[in-house]
Amino acid sequence: MSLFSERNKDVAARKTELRKEIADLKKQISTEQKQQEARVVFRKVETLPEFKSAENILLYWSTSDELPTHEIIEKWSHRKQIILPTVVGDKLILKSYMPGQNMKKGVLGIWEPDTVDNFTENIDLMIIPGIAFDSDKNRLGRGKAFYDRFLANKHLVKIGVGFDLQLLSHIPSEKSDIKMDKVITASHFIE
Repeated sequence: MSLFSERNKDVAARKTELRKEIADLKKQISTEQKQQEARVVFRKVETLPEFKSAENILLYWSTSDELPTHEIIEKWSHRKQIILPTVVGDKLILKSYMPGQNMKKGVLGIWEPDTVDNFTENIDLMIIPGIAFDSDKNRLGRGKAFYDRFLANKHLVKIGVGFDLQLLSHIPSEKSDIKMDKVITASHFIE
């Protein structure tokens, strides 16, 4: 086995450990604390020039273990085009969110717009969840690389958001991992 493949195996093993450690920590956060941190994070996001000027914003419909996004989606969906990712095979497909529109559970159990129409226009800003982030703006995802594949060869402003406990001093990364442009938690702003 080459040194390169041995290193990749170590990185993959450490990523798996971190995913479990963070999952265990997130179970200890109350619903009230999740909402409180989300409000602080998204107030910071709303002050960014990139957010103010953006017309088309890719967000995510949060699951119970992610920084909640339902409030910010509802708040801004009347003034900006909110786009949500859906999973089809091994790709992220984009769908427009419309207030009051029906949502359905996607293949991974994540709610998504119930429409066959794909969003094909330019995205001005992406607000991306993660399992963990670090001070070098690395992002640790769930391990399926949906966002990494989607972002490869795209030049979009990418903001990683999460709970304070999701910001680590260092996370292992590989060449295929896409860095964020900014990382925002309730207590930290990294650019």
